[in-house]
Amino acid sequence: METPLGPMVAGATAQGLCLLEFGSEHEVEEQAGRVQQLFGAPPVEGPNPHLETLQEELARYFAGQLREFSLPLVYSGTPFQRQVWDQLRRIPYGETRSYEDIAIAVRNPKAVRAVGRANGLNPIAIVIPCHRVVNKSGRLGGYGGGLGRKEYLLRLERSTLS
Repeated sequence: METPLGPMVAGATAQGLCLLEFGSEHEVEEQAGRVQQLFGAPPVEGPNPHLETLQEELARYFAGQLREFSLPLVYSGTPFQRQVWDQLRRIPYGETRSYEDIAIAVRNPKAVRAVGRANGLNPIAIVIPCHRVVNKSGRLGGYGGGLGRKEYLLRLERSTLS
């Protein structure tokens, strides 16, 4: 899928969206391998109603017209990762939280680095808003899609709140 921030690779099952990552055509095979590993079956190209909804909602999101995605999500991970990803989904549009805030929210205040790792392993970028997590000082931390993209997403959200 094309976005204002470059191409994204998306995947969905019959149950919901399972993958949304920044990437390019040469990274699709690697991403498909991760999907196969997570779900125990190879990905199949073709239409999917969840991907059609995603394309519509992403367009509205980037136009500043959508604050919350409606798609059902399907993601695998350790119990800790799932807790972190669930907390990410609770961060309001246009706001940020620190890695420490997330660690406290999952009742493991010393797990700041583990939160950072789980955040980095988020398989569904933007929809599970890992871009809303920043350093304790408020400065941008790492982002798998690149800090420029993270900054763009945060600016987009903040600019549409007014």
